[in-house]
Amino acid sequence: MKTLLQINPVLRVSTSTGRIMQEIGELALQNGWRSYIAYGKGRDGIKTCKSETIPVGSLCSTLWHGVETRLFDRHGLASTHATREFVKEIDRIHPDIIHIHNIHGYFLNYRVLFDYLSRSGIPVVWTVHDCWLYTGHCYYYSYAGCDKWQTGCGGCPQQRDFPASFIVDRSRRNFEDKKAAFTSMPKNKLVIVPVSEWIRSEMSKSFLGGYNFRVIHNGINTDVFKICNENDVIEKYGLKGKHILLGVASIWSREKGFDDFVQLSRMLNDDETIVLVGIKNEERKKLPNNIIGISRTENVNQLAELYSVADAFINPTWQDNYPTVNLEAISCGTPVITYRTGGSVEAVTDSTGYVVEQGNVRGLLDAARAVRQRGKDNYRASCRQYALQHFKKEERYADYFSLYDELMKT
Repeated sequence: MKTLLQINPVLRVSTSTGRIMQEIGELALQNGWRSYIAYGKGRDGIKTCKSETIPVGSLCSTLWHGVETRLFDRHGLASTHATREFVKEIDRIHPDIIHIHNIHGYFLNYRVLFDYLSRSGIPVVWTVHDCWLYTGHCYYYSYAGCDKWQTGCGGCPQQRDFPASFIVDRSRRNFEDKKAAFTSMPKNKLVIVPVSEWIRSEMSKSFLGGYNFRVIHNGINTDVFKICNENDVIEKYGLKGKHILLGVASIWSREKGFDDFVQLSRMLNDDETIVLVGIKNEERKKLPNNIIGISRTENVNQLAELYSVADAFINPTWQDNYPTVNLEAISCGTPVITYRTGGSVEAVTDSTGYVVEQGNVRGLLDAARAVRQRGKDNYRASCRQYALQHFKKEERYADYFSLYDELMKT
């Protein structure tokens, strides 16, 4: 029986990486594999998981990892004992494939882990959800306009951004430590899986550029995110007679375009309104009257209804890899209007939306009005068809299993 081990700090299906990991594990079980999932015990509690779980560390080790991060910029270099114990578990289960999602998250020491992996002979698939693994500190650098990761980092302009360090800037040393650890892997035992063409292009300029890359886009549940009857949400949120511009994020920030939405609201006509999902109470106080802030939907079906009722989905993100929200909107028949940012453009075609230059808030509104003038009905079917052809999670997960089989033959 083949054995799969996946690694990620969080297990919760309310997070994109947790959901992807659990669903891959479920598919492994359906195909007769044994499935294990390792996660940060101090950051996540087990609710439901069909795979066998391996908790790594404890609340104390997670908190101490946070201290080393905040004071000394040593994210990924604490949790030494927890990682050594985890390595013993890897030896015990002896997986045929190790699939890493994220290792930043206050639970693993990457030097200890990769010292083991580089000698183990076990094939490793590493899905790249952000840029942390090849920078000296940050997990995205687009908003800061920084390219120091190409030459060695140092003098980090985002030292106080996640994973924030308030005293020491260790970015140059972190860069060298990551380079030494990650490039210790034999090239025939590591396949890096960027989830967008953009991040693949970026990584080709990094110290990992000599490794094998295989782009596998994220998928979604197209049976849930589908064209829905919108009457309930229209009544619930008082949207009758309004042209709706929708934005969705798990966490809103300037990088996600929160300030851009506020600026956009000043340009709207009386019959136009913005609906933002994922708004916290303190953010709600900053919203003008023509922005409706929703903390979160009651369930995923209600979110699909909001996607369906919107005239356009607006994603003014300034740094992103391959945002799932774009896929969800398109799958619900709604065109996406986004900035020319990272991998955010990769799901947008002439039939599924518009791309405008970063910071062009007026361009967002012009594109939304162009959709309205042409008519939402002219986009709905083509968006849904494109989603079924490209976004089905079952097909994207099957791509991983094809890669697993390929690696096990080498």
